[in-house]
Amino acid sequence: MHPIERLRMVARAAGEGPALVAQEAAGALVAFGDDPAGLVTACRRLVDRQPTSGPIWWLAARVLCSSDPTQDAWRAVEELQDDRTPEQLSAAVPDGAVVTVVGLGEHTGEALVRRGDLEVLLVDNDTVEPHLIRRLQRTDTMLDAVPAAGAGAAVATSDLVVFEVSAMGPSGMVAPAGSRAAAAVARHAGLPVWAVAGVGSVLPGRLWDALAARLDADDEPWLAAEEIVPADLVDTVIGPDGPRPTAQAIAAPTCPVAPELLKEADY
Repeated sequence: MHPIERLRMVARAAGEGPALVAQEAAGALVAFGDDPAGLVTACRRLVDRQPTSGPIWWLAARVLCSSDPTQDAWRAVEELQDDRTPEQLSAAVPDGAVVTVVGLGEHTGEALVRRGDLEVLLVDNDTVEPHLIRRLQRTDTMLDAVPAAGAGAAVATSDLVVFEVSAMGPSGMVAPAGSRAAAAVARHAGLPVWAVAGVGSVLPGRLWDALAARLDADDEPWLAAEEIVPADLVDTVIGPDGPRPTAQAIAAPTCPVAPELLKEADY
């Protein structure tokens, strides 16, 4: 497949987890390693088509700031493949807990499948992948689908609220629609709220602001599949290095700021 066609396919990808899309994107960007101008255009195209994916911004920033974009792209793939976030989440959830989960991201789903001893109240969301639900149903997990209108009631009967974020920065995090309401109810009830953030999710302030501005530009945010959850509603972030307080997690971005990503695309 021609590199441009592969890039277009990745840029338009829908229904896959951010980490998997970023791995495919890295493979596409390798072809532009000897073409600096083409690499800039390719990276800007990716973030334009996948604007809420932290791993895409993280990957693009890394290769644009690298003296060896090809090697950095392959290193990014290795880090994404070796992501231990599911193991860390699986180990952190208390035995026999009742967990309200908003959406079912790739890392969260894998972690819950590893356990099998939990009661999961899954708030229905368009981001949930059917294959993850089927895998959960084959374990001993007690799985109940909760309509969006019942999210508050589900939280009130839970021990813990969990949602997976696609990106996070100094002021908040991008999560499935309904996460903000669930987190607010949990905070009022004194229940812990955990955000699951895999490799590449934590962005530096300037990249986060650029990403968040794209969401803020939506004229009908109540119809969006994702929303920004304020950081102060989340107690703990579960990532590849284990649980960390939210303030500590958002203060540790893992990519540089690439000025090229802050400019309006001209392709």
